[in-house]
Amino acid sequence: MAPLKIKKGSSSHSAYNLRDPNAEVVERHTLAVVVENEPGVLARVIGLFSGRGYNIESLTVAEVDHTGHRSRITIVTVGTPHIIEQIQAQLGRIIPVHEVHDLTVEGSSVERELGLFKVAGTGEKRVEALRLADIFRANVVDSTLENFVFEITGTPEKIDAFAELMRPLGLQEVARTGVAALSRGSKTQA
Repeated sequence: MAPLKIKKGSSSHSAYNLRDPNAEVVERHTLAVVVENEPGVLARVIGLFSGRGYNIESLTVAEVDHTGHRSRITIVTVGTPHIIEQIQAQLGRIIPVHEVHDLTVEGSSVERELGLFKVAGTGEKRVEALRLADIFRANVVDSTLENFVFEITGTPEKIDAFAELMRPLGLQEVARTGVAALSRGSKTQA
C-alpha cells in the first residue's frame, strides 16, 4: 500500500491536503504480538484499538507455543509513524503481552493470506473465471453447474486483484483469513 498523506491535526483524507508540506505520512504496518494464551487477552488488545480510534485492517490469532501457552496476534493497521509508536507502546503495557514487533520496520517479511471466493457463472463467464483462476494459481475447491468456490493464497494485494477480476464474472461471496506474517531470514519472534 502506498503511503497516504494527511494534514497534521486533521482526520480528513482530502485531496487538498496532499500538497501540505507539514503533512504526515500514513503508512500500513504489520505488527506481531506474542501474548499469554488465556481468556480475555484478544478482547484487551482489540479494546486498545477501538478505545483510541485506531483501525485494524486485518487480524489473525493462533496458539504458537502449546507448552508455553503463548499465542501470536498479527495485526495490520495504518497510521502516522507517531501513531504506530503509540500503538506499540500501549500494546507493550498490557500485562499478558510478552513481545511486540513491527515487522514493517524490523526488516523484510513474508505476508500471506488465504481467500475463498464463490463465483457464479455459466458459458463464457465460467470459462473466463477458470482461466483467471489458473493464472492466479487459485484452486477450485467446490464446483456445481452454477458456481465455483476458489481457494487462493498470496499477498493481500494478490487477493485484492483476484477479487476485482472476479467481480464482473459473478463474484457472490468472499471469506478471507487476514494476514499471517513472519520476518525473513534468521530473525525470529517467539
